[in-house]
Amino acid sequence: MKKYNFAVVGATGLVGRTFLKVMEEYDLPIDELHLFASERSVGKTLTYKGKEYVLEPLKVGCFKGIDFALFSAGGSVSKEWAPIASNEGALVVDNSSYWRMNDDCALIVPEININDYKNKSRIIANPNCSTIQSVLPLKALDDAFHITKISYNTYQAVAGSGRKGLDDLERCRKGEKPEFYPYDIASTCIPEIDVFGDDGYTKEEMKMVNETRKILHRDDIRISATCIRVPVAVGHGVSMAIECEKPVDVIKAREVLAAYEGIKVVDDPKNHIYPVSTLAKGNDTVYVGRIRKDLASDNGLLLYSVADNVRKGAAANAVQIVKKIIEEAE
Repeated sequence: MKKYNFAVVGATGLVGRTFLKVMEEYDLPIDELHLFASERSVGKTLTYKGKEYVLEPLKVGCFKGIDFALFSAGGSVSKEWAPIASNEGALVVDNSSYWRMNDDCALIVPEININDYKNKSRIIANPNCSTIQSVLPLKALDDAFHITKISYNTYQAVAGSGRKGLDDLERCRKGEKPEFYPYDIASTCIPEIDVFGDDGYTKEEMKMVNETRKILHRDDIRISATCIRVPVAVGHGVSMAIECEKPVDVIKAREVLAAYEGIKVVDDPKNHIYPVSTLAKGNDTVYVGRIRKDLASDNGLLLYSVADNVRKGAAANAVQIVKKIIEEAE
């Protein structure tokens, strides 16, 4: 098998370190690996497959000879350096929100729309964490019943805020005051993720609206979202109320969900079997359960999904994109 040269930008962050973990688990065919970090980390080392790699600074020319560059260093870094990496020959997969709604950049969940990157720029956007775990079941149901409306309620773990969120949860659990969130996240849910717009929706909520439409190629779907931060370390939950054009059969819905790549149906509520964050932690599966008819809609369905937001919601989805592109090239 051909081997490729890889770069990871933002290698010391929560997602960056998970990039390395998932890349090793998936045994990507790597020849050379270059790890880039902020100036304060340059010169330090990280380990990949038992070998230490020195953290390098970003500079013009550093991506020459790189085949794939995985970015998770924030929007400002991606805005400046993703085009440079692309122009120097790398195929970029960027985890920030900066490129997601750019018409020249594909927004990919590999089980759904891997081919969208073809005839686009060499910058691929990795979707929002909650969007990724939602669009997988939605795609399965859209193919079967043609979705017309979605109402999201998310229950998002603090790891979605990176290390600062995890640290604040730990701080508050010790009885200390929060330094990152506006309230004690150990004691309450916070219905605020990212900044509010003039319409009362947060940026996180609008990411879910806009990204869902782009990934599913369905600009006509009516979508609303409420995003809530919860006192859980890792593992987002998303409740979905879905309306369809065709009559919805719950048994068929379970069947099409169970057959879709990347999804595992966990739905035996009488025995307390349904998706929970602890089930998803540490793996790349999207768990779906609580599948039932929506009593408030003629052609409606309710369900609940859970996934590890650091893995499938970020790092693993990016690595899976690269893996599928490599497999197609073989």
